[in-house]
Amino acid sequence: MERKPVATVAEFHDVNVLVSAARAVSERGYTKFDCYTPYPVHGLDRAMGVRRTVLSYISFLGGVTGLASALLLQWWTGGYDYRLNIGGKPFFAIQFSVPVDFELTVLLCAFFTLFGLLGLCKLPTWWHPLQDDPSFQRATDDTFVVAIYADDPRYTVKDTQELLQSLGGANVHVHAVSPVAKHDIATSHNIP
Repeated sequence: MERKPVATVAEFHDVNVLVSAARAVSERGYTKFDCYTPYPVHGLDRAMGVRRTVLSYISFLGGVTGLASALLLQWWTGGYDYRLNIGGKPFFAIQFSVPVDFELTVLLCAFFTLFGLLGLCKLPTWWHPLQDDPSFQRATDDTFVVAIYADDPRYTVKDTQELLQSLGGANVHVHAVSPVAKHDIATSHNIP
């Protein structure tokens, strides 16, 4: 069975060279590449051209939804649907609704943030095409790795390898996997 290239992978041993390489790859027009590091590297996302996340907007939307639903629920039950005259107090007053407003705002903000993060990060991811690559495995220990994926429109094996070597990459190689059906992946990893 023919193996399909997934990415061209290069190792870097200096963080400054990695950031420079990421900037150069981004400037050359590659859009489907990633950098893997054993610890967070300040400025790497900027060098890669990664846009700011939309997670804060998702969280804000969750908070506004929680606040609106709390106010609507309390107005509907106390001021419209099930009116109780208790000591001449108004049927709905904003002062008495603050604790419930706060609780639902925080609750829905937390849910939106959690599920937004999982969705944006495409989690859970049970299998990644690079997980069997030795360089990728070393990225959790002592090596910085740049991987340019084969589905990038500018990707060619020869040009990508030459680019990564010219940027100071060591152990530049093409990582390929065998095409397998989804049911083969599930049975080979003992997933019920």
